[in-house]
Amino acid sequence: MASRWWRWRRCCSWRPEARSPGPGSPGRAGPPGTRSAAGAQVLCFNLAKRLASAFPDVSGISRLHHTSPAACCQSRTRSGEKYTDPFKLGWRDLKGLYEDIRKELLVSTAELKEMTEYYFDGKGKAFRPVIVVLMARACNVHHDDSRDVQASQRAIALIAEMIHTASLVHDDVIDDASSRRGKHTVNKIWGEKKAVLAGDLILSAASIALARIGNTAVISILTQVIEDLVRGEFLQLGSKENENERFAHYLEKTFKKTASLIANSCKAVSVLGCPDPVVHEIAYQYGKNVGIAFQVGMLICKNGGLLVQPALSLGGKSSEQWEGGSGVGVLAPFTPPFSFHQLIDDVLDFTSCSDQMGKPTSADLKLGLATGPVLFACQQFPEMNAMIMRRFSLPGDVDRARQYVLQSDGVQQTTYLAQRYCHEAIREIRKLRPSPERDALIQLSEIVLTRDK
Repeated sequence: MASRWWRWRRCCSWRPEARSPGPGSPGRAGPPGTRSAAGAQVLCFNLAKRLASAFPDVSGISRLHHTSPAACCQSRTRSGEKYTDPFKLGWRDLKGLYEDIRKELLVSTAELKEMTEYYFDGKGKAFRPVIVVLMARACNVHHDDSRDVQASQRAIALIAEMIHTASLVHDDVIDDASSRRGKHTVNKIWGEKKAVLAGDLILSAASIALARIGNTAVISILTQVIEDLVRGEFLQLGSKENENERFAHYLEKTFKKTASLIANSCKAVSVLGCPDPVVHEIAYQYGKNVGIAFQVGMLICKNGGLLVQPALSLGGKSSEQWEGGSGVGVLAPFTPPFSFHQLIDDVLDFTSCSDQMGKPTSADLKLGLATGPVLFACQQFPEMNAMIMRRFSLPGDVDRARQYVLQSDGVQQTTYLAQRYCHEAIREIRKLRPSPERDALIQLSEIVLTRDK
């Protein structure tokens, strides 16, 4: 078992950093009540077991029982070409993206027009449209060696960006946010009521564009995204006292708010370009994994991935009791229903400055949200449980929680698990025939891991 773990370690690019003495250990001061970091390693197998039971209806199309160098993160393509910039390759099909979106927003009122077009200024990352058009080409090549993107597939890229932007406008109202992408939010400039209406109008324009495609399967796939966004926001408004439920709650919220849009947009273009349900599932699984890692800095391994972590007594049971392990580590296959984009975003909330992010950092803590790094840190500092339940509402809670996170291995654990989502996304996309677009999607997964804003 240990040899399999080290084979995986040798072939992947990311390594957990060597940690300095943990909080409360000799040579390092920590918050009151800290305990030895050596005795508080996070046992991810236990988390996996909880999550697998919490989501019995979600499973991958295959199980990964071992890891080989061929499936690990690497940028070299199999198709004879190498693109160092997947975004440049994707933008070949996205010229005039924002102009086309503004054409969809047929607004006669000058003020409403200004509000709805406010974020379509060409300064965003366009991460979702790029993934969508790359997936479209990759699926088309796989199906009939076609190198063209259909007009309906390109329309999905526009629709995905419109749905995403509408959700940002609404999120900023709910969170009372004052800045995004380095400038004032819509609600800060025009007020909450008008901001809600602007978000609604963008969503309605996206719905009209979706209806014009005329494919009922695709309409059903993307309307699921809108339902997930609403349900995810409701999940974010709540919290769970039970630790097992808290992890499951957090991850379900993450999938619905972030990963569902990427996963279902990838699936939609695959449906338009290829009749094979296996390809549809590959596209969905890739989008799901990339989606979660980008935002959460991930919390679990995905779709039967193997994870070895030091043994720890957690919840009254040791790793030996859970899996019959040796006490050195556990090897755990499991299938979480989440993605990859979200995890890294949660990490950046603790590691980047406001200027890099274009929005205030520690924003999640200030909103009362316990993200991946916080939940991992809570394993080492149980006193954080009370702060989580009161949503960091008392004076000093945010600063203390941030210090706990930075003195724990929460950031490293979350980043490590984002790497595992990246690995699974790559494993899925490699099932398609080689093409520059397929290989660009592999590189895009790696870029997600190293982003700093």
